[in-house]
Amino acid sequence: MRACFYGLVLNLQFFTIIPIRREIPMTNKNMRGLIGTLPLLGLLLGVIYSGITYLLVEVTSLSTLMISFVIWLLAIVLTGAIHIDGWMDASDAFFSYRDRKKRLEIMTDPRTGAFGVISVIVLLFTKFLFIYEVMLTLDTSTYILMLCIPFFSRMLTAVMLIFIPSAKEEGLGFFFQRAVKKNTLAFYVIYIIPISLILLLRNFADVWIVSIMLIATLLTFMFLRKKVLQWFGGITGDVVGASQEGMEVVLWMIVWALHSFVMG
Repeated sequence: MRACFYGLVLNLQFFTIIPIRREIPMTNKNMRGLIGTLPLLGLLLGVIYSGITYLLVEVTSLSTLMISFVIWLLAIVLTGAIHIDGWMDASDAFFSYRDRKKRLEIMTDPRTGAFGVISVIVLLFTKFLFIYEVMLTLDTSTYILMLCIPFFSRMLTAVMLIFIPSAKEEGLGFFFQRAVKKNTLAFYVIYIIPISLILLLRNFADVWIVSIMLIATLLTFMFLRKKVLQWFGGITGDVVGASQEGMEVVLWMIVWALHSFVMG
């Protein structure tokens, strides 16, 4: 339990701007706790997004457009845009259409190329569009689904670290991956079972919606497992960050589609 607590604290220190000044030893046990609690970090972020959305809707008279903008901006600011930076670097490398070695070199270049700028504009605009469309059809289920979006996107990150080899023996991705064991996956089963039971008791419809989001996450992992090896020879911190950002857009799209064509 202590390793899990330390792991969650490390997650907050590494992947958010929440100021936690406690120094946590970077042991293998604590790093395994970090990977094991990544989805919990996502759940915590989801609680923040859902809670602020509820307050803005119920307490203020802000327009739907403004509420969407606040949630969109909050997701960027709260995470320090660390994964967006990975999206830009990975996009520059991918769209260079060079060999694996050159792509890895491009990702380490501190300069941002045209493809990185264009791709991040498309990413952020697309994400904002889906958030806005979801807010237009906001209901009680939406708040629950907003909890699941960062939860599943962080789960994808963790599974990639567990099952996809590193492209190089340096960098943040390799640093985290050294301590990972496949039995860390047991954490995620422990998370999903109580979440499913809570949803089942509340509303059966929410269970199959969340199941669709889980299946989409698993299918995305299967796709990335093959393509990341083909494109980069393995994962890096930038590749994992980019995958997480892309997964969030996919999950927002799923929530939008279900609201628009099924639940509506």
